[in-house]
Amino acid sequence: MARYVLSDDEKDQVAAVADEFLAARPVWAPLEYADRIRTEAERLPVGVRRFLVSSRAAEDAVIALGNLPLDEDLVPTPPSWQVAEKEESAIREELVLMLTGSLLGEPFGWVNQQNGRLVHDVCPSRGQENSLTSASSRQQLTLHTEDVFHSCRGDYVALMCLRNPDAVGTTVALVESVDFPEPVRRVLHQDRFRFFPDDSHHVVPQHTTENPSALEDRPHEVASVLFGPEESPYLRIDADFTEAMPGDTEAEAALETAAELLAAAAERVVLSPGDAVFVDNHRAVHGRDTFTPRYDGTDRWLKRTSLVRDLRRTYVRTKSRSRLLG
Repeated sequence: MARYVLSDDEKDQVAAVADEFLAARPVWAPLEYADRIRTEAERLPVGVRRFLVSSRAAEDAVIALGNLPLDEDLVPTPPSWQVAEKEESAIREELVLMLTGSLLGEPFGWVNQQNGRLVHDVCPSRGQENSLTSASSRQQLTLHTEDVFHSCRGDYVALMCLRNPDAVGTTVALVESVDFPEPVRRVLHQDRFRFFPDDSHHVVPQHTTENPSALEDRPHEVASVLFGPEESPYLRIDADFTEAMPGDTEAEAALETAAELLAAAAERVVLSPGDAVFVDNHRAVHGRDTFTPRYDGTDRWLKRTSLVRDLRRTYVRTKSRSRLLG
């Protein structure tokens, strides 16, 4: 993992850039401001910029920043992302994540996920404890590629920790850490797998988080699990939302083996307040430990966004200059 810890002076500089930006804009509209935020990122401390740009060039699988600024009077953890959106909770922290993340890629969102927001709130929600979404807590989130179902999925998943009193771990497994047996590797490189949207995407009319539709009713893409350079492949997998083509028992066995090998290679990363991590969505998969929520305003709370290296991929897919996919 590539890691950079800001000095207190650097932290103050980042805070000043964010505060000046927000002071000039009384209404928080990240979709409208995204291009300007990328320009403002050039004002960040040179050490931060050099670290992120070099990590991007090196294709580091996990990139971490420490000692980012947090509001000293941070509001309680919201009971759901809907409340966080309505109350515009922790706007400065959203901006800090966008400022730093924009040095790696362009933020984008999904029309059918968290109301098309660029930055999501990750916090436990009552009634969602066992769901396969970021609102869960008692249900472990297995290792997965973010938005595995879509060819324009992000190049990075960006997470910034606002609160994590129980040291809930983020699990990460790197494709380079796994030695796939050659017969399995050969199958994984073939277009013999179906990739479906996870439960956080409302992709069909009858689908809700509370009553998710069957995978068969969801749109999907057919592709390979491993792709790209043969000597150092990229990875696309989500054990809960990836299936072998119907009747393909060899591909089904290869998928199970891949999931087991990745789970065995997983490492646990505990984010503290002020930490941000950028997971390369092609070179690593990520998940989350289980925990017991309290719903008293002190629970784990992250900000999350997805970043794409080339926003034109999104423009081509949507046929418009939009940062929202749907």
